[in-house]
Amino acid sequence: MAIQKPTSTPTLISKGCIVEGRIESDVFVRIDGHIKGDVFIGEGLIVGENGLIEGNVHTREIVIFGTVNGTVKADSIAIKSSGKVLGELHTNSLQVEKGAIYVGSVIMKNNYTKKEIFAV
Repeated sequence: MAIQKPTSTPTLISKGCIVEGRIESDVFVRIDGHIKGDVFIGEGLIVGENGLIEGNVHTREIVIFGTVNGTVKADSIAIKSSGKVLGELHTNSLQVEKGAIYVGSVIMKNNYTKKEIFAV
């Protein structure tokens, strides 16, 4: 009989929830609340339509339906039509849907390393 690894449960920060301070997680996170501080996510991050991050984001991949005010460092960044970003983007891959709002600068490189993405 094979031993199965326990599966990781994604983290959800719900609408109406306000978190102040640094957030770190190795697993997938969805933010529908308000974060005031830097976010370090090992897997992936979704910022829901009601989500707001006021701080820098470091993650493998991010999908933004809500608002991010700060620098985003990720291997892959997708800003959806309802998304708003004010800040600098560092990424290998960027997708911006029609209707999205972005104010800032983009720094693209073919292969950011995990070390570069998570450097403060």
